[in-house]
Amino acid sequence: MNIDVINLGPMGNCTYLLTEGSDAVLIDPAWDMNYLEHILSEKKLNLLAVFFTHGHFDHIKFSQDLLQKHHLQAFLEENDLVLSGLEPQFVHSYQGEQHLQIGPFKVHIIPTPGHTAGGVCLHIGNALFTGDTLFPGACGRVDLPSSNPRQMRQSLVKLSKLPEDTQIFAGHAYGGKCSSTIGYERLKNPFMRNAIRDEERL
Repeated sequence: MNIDVINLGPMGNCTYLLTEGSDAVLIDPAWDMNYLEHILSEKKLNLLAVFFTHGHFDHIKFSQDLLQKHHLQAFLEENDLVLSGLEPQFVHSYQGEQHLQIGPFKVHIIPTPGHTAGGVCLHIGNALFTGDTLFPGACGRVDLPSSNPRQMRQSLVKLSKLPEDTQIFAGHAYGGKCSSTIGYERLKNPFMRNAIRDEERL
């Protein structure tokens, strides 16, 4: 599986293009659909699915045009439907953990509420697409509508139990980087370390 990191928009967003042969999946496409269409066309890719890690506008903005053109419904956890502003016909909603086979892609959807009620991480191969749940050295904000600090701590603990070599790809390139590993974050990320420590005290 090949992973292209595409930085789009004024908020440092990371859109991810996953490809296996001519098959493709997009994660959190936002801001510039013309550019994404150009890439899909240039590489002669067949877009099989679109996934959103959560419903905030900066991860979804203008994506409805892409969905309409490709006759797709995006996968979005149902708790973030209202937050997303997407019209219902463009959304395939679901609840809780999911295991999906999308063409050659095995997708494990892991619920990770905290930043939003419907936040998820997408585990595909050895890659974990964390949206705004986990960043290199940080975690997502928990002071927004539908955020929950306790749920964020629980989500960070859940992610910490994944294999150490799991490669994470975050929703923003804060600090100039969007990727790390679970093992590194367990050791160096103060938010994950504190969440693990609090869990161990219970």
